[in-house]
Amino acid sequence: MKQRQKEKRAKGRRAALHAQIKEHKGTFAIYLVLRLLVIFVAVWSLLNGNYENFFLCLLSLVLFLLPSFVSQNFGIQLPETLEIIVLLFIFAAEILGEISSFYLRVPFWDSMLHTVNGFLCAAIGFALVDILNRSTRFKFELSPLFLAVVAFCFSMTVGVIWEFFEFFMDQVFLLDMQKDFAVDTISSAMFGNGKGEAPLAIRDIVETVIITADGTECSLTDFGIQGYLDVGIIDTMKDLLVNFVGAFVFSVIGFFYVKSRGKGSFARRFIPTLREPKASAQEDKNDGDG
Repeated sequence: MKQRQKEKRAKGRRAALHAQIKEHKGTFAIYLVLRLLVIFVAVWSLLNGNYENFFLCLLSLVLFLLPSFVSQNFGIQLPETLEIIVLLFIFAAEILGEISSFYLRVPFWDSMLHTVNGFLCAAIGFALVDILNRSTRFKFELSPLFLAVVAFCFSMTVGVIWEFFEFFMDQVFLLDMQKDFAVDTISSAMFGNGKGEAPLAIRDIVETVIITADGTECSLTDFGIQGYLDVGIIDTMKDLLVNFVGAFVFSVIGFFYVKSRGKGSFARRFIPTLREPKASAQEDKNDGDG
């Protein structure tokens, strides 16, 4: 009896998966193409002995499964547009950004990804609260403005935690995840005598010389860097700023989505929703009859 019920449930899940693939043909095509590209890069990295890139490819393949995993196990329906954005984001961050060095080769690549990340995290935060807001098991109703604010704050919190992670990795493992910027003007109160005077600004810096404890001396110009090296603060603030932009854009979309009671066709492309439990209910009924 139990074995028959398990077989029925497994059959129902397979049918739901086939229906989802049929419904989201565009998503499945993009997923298939990206997956083949990642497998190709993984094989190429393995043949060349680049095991770090190989494991990045394995990580990307696992992350590609997340949208489907969430949809199948939590009953959350991801819109096709949002799912495609997630897949492309993973590919752009791991394969293009890390392995192909687009972070260094392409201007604003990092900023673009942080903007998209802010957008996606706001979508996740909005969906979590909106699903609870629409649930019949809860007795509260939140305003569209409150939902938008929660989505925005959720996204910004995730962005801040990520910057904490980058700072930790840089301090402990010296990875330089918080990229450095060359600047020609700095201002610091430490240049004074420590008695609370106004910060002293130094402008038009053209060269910085570094002398280590053993007497080794080098100039930043030896590395093609003119000026003074800012170690991370500009990158951190830039990342948080573009995260702010992405979170704000989605929060506005979410606000009008709730305001229109879910009627906005554009907003629905980015808002995860609860899947209707019709199939599972019918399945449970059949199991009971058996």
